[in-house]
Amino acid sequence: MPDFVAYTDQHLTTALQRLGEGVYTIVAPLEIAAWRTKEPVPFAARTTGEPLQLQIGDAWGELFDAAWFRFTGVIPAQAAGQHVVLLLDVNGELCVVDERGEPVRGLTNVASEFEKSLGLPGKRVLPVSENAQAGVRVEVWADAGCNDLFGLVQENGVIKDAWIAVCRPEIKALYYDFEVLREAMTVLPAESARRAQIRYALHDAMHLIWRGLDPDAVAAARARLRGELAKHNGDASLTISAVGHAHIDLAWLWPLRETKRKGARTFATVLANMALYREYVFAASQAQLFQWMKEDYPGLFARIKARVAEGRIEPQGALWVEPDTNVTGGEALIRQILYGRRFFQEEFGVEVDYVWLPDTFGYSGALPQIMARAGIRHFSTQKLSWSLINPFPHHSFRWQGIDGSEVLVHMLPEETYNGPAAPRSLAKIEQNYRDKGVSGHALMAYGIGDGGGGPGEEHLERLARLGNFAGLPPVQQEWTAAFFEKWAQEADRFATWQGELYLERHQGTFTTNAANKWYNRRMEQALRETEWMAAIAQLVTGAGYPRAALDAIWREVLLYQFHDILPGSSIKRVYDECLPRYAALLAETADLLRAAQQALAAQIDTTVAQQPVICFNSLNWERATWQKIGQAWHNVRTPALGYTVFDAAQPADVFPEPVAATDRLENDRLVVQFDASGAVVSLFDKLNQRECVPAGALANRLALYHDPGDTWDFPMEYAESAPRYLELTAARAWVNGPHAVVEQAYHVGHSELIQTIRLTAGSPLVEFATQARWREPRTMLRVTFPVAVHADEARYEIQFGHIRRPTHRNTTWDLARAETPAHKWVDLSQRDYGVALLNDSKYGHQIKGNTIDLNLLRSVPYPGPRLVTDDAVAPGDPHPAYTDQGDHTFRYALYPHGGDGLCAGVVQAAYDFNIPVQVVEATPHPGALPVAASWIEIDSPDVVMETVKLAEDGDGLIVRAYEATGATVQTHLLPGFLLSSVEEADLLERPERALDVAGDAIDLMFRPFEIKTLRLRPVRESSQSESVHHAVS
Repeated sequence: MPDFVAYTDQHLTTALQRLGEGVYTIVAPLEIAAWRTKEPVPFAARTTGEPLQLQIGDAWGELFDAAWFRFTGVIPAQAAGQHVVLLLDVNGELCVVDERGEPVRGLTNVASEFEKSLGLPGKRVLPVSENAQAGVRVEVWADAGCNDLFGLVQENGVIKDAWIAVCRPEIKALYYDFEVLREAMTVLPAESARRAQIRYALHDAMHLIWRGLDPDAVAAARARLRGELAKHNGDASLTISAVGHAHIDLAWLWPLRETKRKGARTFATVLANMALYREYVFAASQAQLFQWMKEDYPGLFARIKARVAEGRIEPQGALWVEPDTNVTGGEALIRQILYGRRFFQEEFGVEVDYVWLPDTFGYSGALPQIMARAGIRHFSTQKLSWSLINPFPHHSFRWQGIDGSEVLVHMLPEETYNGPAAPRSLAKIEQNYRDKGVSGHALMAYGIGDGGGGPGEEHLERLARLGNFAGLPPVQQEWTAAFFEKWAQEADRFATWQGELYLERHQGTFTTNAANKWYNRRMEQALRETEWMAAIAQLVTGAGYPRAALDAIWREVLLYQFHDILPGSSIKRVYDECLPRYAALLAETADLLRAAQQALAAQIDTTVAQQPVICFNSLNWERATWQKIGQAWHNVRTPALGYTVFDAAQPADVFPEPVAATDRLENDRLVVQFDASGAVVSLFDKLNQRECVPAGALANRLALYHDPGDTWDFPMEYAESAPRYLELTAARAWVNGPHAVVEQAYHVGHSELIQTIRLTAGSPLVEFATQARWREPRTMLRVTFPVAVHADEARYEIQFGHIRRPTHRNTTWDLARAETPAHKWVDLSQRDYGVALLNDSKYGHQIKGNTIDLNLLRSVPYPGPRLVTDDAVAPGDPHPAYTDQGDHTFRYALYPHGGDGLCAGVVQAAYDFNIPVQVVEATPHPGALPVAASWIEIDSPDVVMETVKLAEDGDGLIVRAYEATGATVQTHLLPGFLLSSVEEADLLERPERALDVAGDAIDLMFRPFEIKTLRLRPVRESSQSESVHHAVS
């Protein structure tokens, strides 16, 4: 051995490059044929598309085109007896299939915008034979998508590689030996003996191969490095669990249909690599993705199931999809777990007791209770590492929700789910892990997602060398669930974080793509109405419960709650496809609701009325609503979670007539005055003798801000630039029965907005109903309400409760919450007075100082390639390159009130505003049911009954209620039917304890914000119509 030569780092880099270039030698070209289609076709129809004869350098399609490729060739004599592979890169994604059309491996293009520091995304190698025979014909079929991992066409979409090549496995092995040691050297302490010895070994190996990569030199170099690779640690202070992963966005920069193919390519690659690497363990989340494999690739799904049974593939995360948790409703989050866990249990026999949400844009403070009450013990993410201002202080901690429930959280210390599984990964985890003083375990997720096939050869070869590498934490491949079991043993000393996990980023997603959010809330509410009505109809009339239809609708709604669909951050095509589906789902749900209503109406005695109208109320408090039937207005009182028969032939009800003028509205509760711009200059509360608008301020001012952001974000300092205000072009006023109405027409640029402002007799609300024809690109439309209230905190409704946030910016944590999510209401109250803002479809709110601000619309560029230029769009036409270009309908309402908002009933007011009484016209006929009844009541106004449905197993009714005000409440549930038993259950409807029925009431105690799920088993042999009548009387 010659004397040591101190080569430079550049020499080491060059040596590694030479090794990489020496692995494959091209020996022959492949012939290329393809059949192109706009949408994918199955293997049996692979030659039905437009035929193409192609060669390297040819472009073969436009973005998201599909094609079946056939590669053919003959193994040349020079490759006989050698390890032969194909090198395929069409600058798109390929799924190679066998002779039956079953996926066998996914291939991806080398050119990509994937972050190269995390790994090289290209997978272009297809093994053919380890001992090839000359003259053998090769034929390969592959299903192609003209897009890369991120929905782009790279390098003009030209075919880059289609070759037969010889692989030299011994050089490949030396390459990974060299790569692992070289990178380990760079992350070890500069003055350590380990680093110096690795450097010496690398220089020796490099000297051995400098003159060529002949087998003897390669073998000698490997022998020189073997000793360094074999050095192991002693007792480890930190052990890393590694799980292969491929984070797949179900839609984002590509349409939903392409995700199914990305899933097939990924699972095929995983299975192919598992045959080569015995230690490889892979985890995949989202039951929806597995469901697609089951439906579209049944053979592939059967192989996945076999690997799950072997413990090689882990169903991960307990959810139907990885949903948004800012906008998604509480019941929908429960169904995400219900459908996800049920799928994994039924298909694989696996009970998943943790939630995996690595990429969602912040986490609601309601989640810990939802998870804990569904049997979920652990939660994992990494997204808070994306926060722009405040580094989150923990990686392992207890997360306490708004009700006090806790789950254990592990945030990946590497702060990525696309880890390269390299020495730098292990070093970063140890260095970065903020809780390593109390925890000796950390989790690493590695692989390339979004169609990249998950872990590739490079990841698995590195891990094969890093299992117990001296100087780095030991790493073991295992299920995420196995990691959690070990890690949780250390939890006694974990810190506790209370409330929401707010992401200091992506606040634009509370508003972007408004129509999608409007439909989501409509669907959640429509499903709520339909389930309770159908469950009661079955109980009372024996009508069939539409289980299959409701399940199918729920699953599709849950799909659209994926964290890049509902937040509005996907390409336009995703919304072009899901919005019509939303409309169809809403219509289908309306049909199911109508059928249940008709079944009930047929059993209700309506003979007391000449023109019977039945009002159904799904909320658990009595409601008085104005209904116009024919030409007469009637104030109808409908019992809690029940119905009443009303006679439309009765004379109209008398009410204090409100006043309407273009500059003034007045009813018995409020006086609203407008200035010449249409803004509210005064809102006087007659009952409490309070002026709500500060002197000199303007409320309900519609302001247009320049928005240079994207679908995710807008600048925190947007308000520092002066807004444009919409110009009032016309106004008219009228009185319509109990309603005093002003209609205001506004104009800005090429956009128009019609706002109807209404006061109703007896109502404390000022209601604003808006229709917008929006055409302004790069803009954000907001409305502000300065109010005469002073408070340092405001309340924001979230799922199953509310959260308090500061109205100041004293700390950087307060500053970072520039825009925050809320559902149906926000409230700013001092002890004696307050103002609430209700809405029917908006989520982005700011309450700073005494101003309530609501984000209405954002028209910003869609992500992905821009397919339409500005000059191609006529002025005033919707611009397809921008979000929210179109027609919108939304409502909000101002609710001034005495005292605290919770005592004033803001919760009930917001539910009333969002969920109308259902009105069904009927004919006079006898029936077994009385003219009015309440099927279920709760005698506390602090408790909201969120869900009534048939139990998943069909055994009884499920009633889900929660405490909404943050108080401990003793209450009673009063069923309007006889019960054989009542039990409390968890959110998955598993029994927990039996409850006594004291007379006609069930005693219940709620903790603040507690969710309770009850299973009510009616007495089946009794006539339920008689029991309802008995309960009412």
